[in-house]
Amino acid sequence: MRASDADRDAVAERLATALTEGRLDLAEYELRLDRAMHAVVLGELRALTADLPVPPEPADESDGDLVAAGRAALSPWRDWVDEWRWWLGGAVIMTGIWGVTSIMGGALLPFWPLVPLGIWAAILVAAAIWPDESTGSRT
Repeated sequence: MRASDADRDAVAERLATALTEGRLDLAEYELRLDRAMHAVVLGELRALTADLPVPPEPADESDGDLVAAGRAALSPWRDWVDEWRWWLGGAVIMTGIWGVTSIMGGALLPFWPLVPLGIWAAILVAAAIWPDESTGSRT
């Protein structure tokens, strides 16, 4: 049977996984990938992955939902706290830029990061007060 583009892509993905797992070195990966992209029939593709282990079956989606629900139950504010970490990172970067430009200018410039950080903080506080009920998240 002739190989489709989807078949070639699946083999390329399996070869990439084998490369990242250390089952193939870069030269072998490139050789097999080239052969996979030029394969005409499925038998050529099977030969390229015959010595590789079978990939594990994907986990049942219902199990993933249970794990996600358990994480949400353990820490309902986790996403909100993560947003504040992003805010803090932005504050450090913007304050650094303000400090460097002030030093280069020879005088303290107006603290411009206050405006974007204040707006961002107001949005985060509003998300905590009025959470989005449709997604079940706090942000």
